[in-house]
Amino acid sequence: MKDELFLQLAASLKEGGAILRGKKNPARSTTLQSPDAKAVRNKLGLSQSQFASLIGISPRTLQNWEQGHRHPEGTARALLRVAECHPQMVLEALHR
Repeated sequence: MKDELFLQLAASLKEGGAILRGKKNPARSTTLQSPDAKAVRNKLGLSQSQFASLIGISPRTLQNWEQGHRHPEGTARALLRVAECHPQMVLEALHR
């Protein structure tokens, strides 16, 4: 590795450590809002157990989302976003 690249990498690591310790602010940050699982479920007119079964999760997981103890991640968050915008399409697609 060239000396210049090594020095850039070392400086980057030091900067990352300072950000993690709260001594420096990151250049940018991204916050993703999780869809409101309860609002989506209500929009579909389903009980907790029906909705959990429909999207393939346990009722307890859904309860944790609705109570704010946990937040949906990855594909679950994506599915909730689709259900939020197109509830009937999700019902038709998943309720077969």
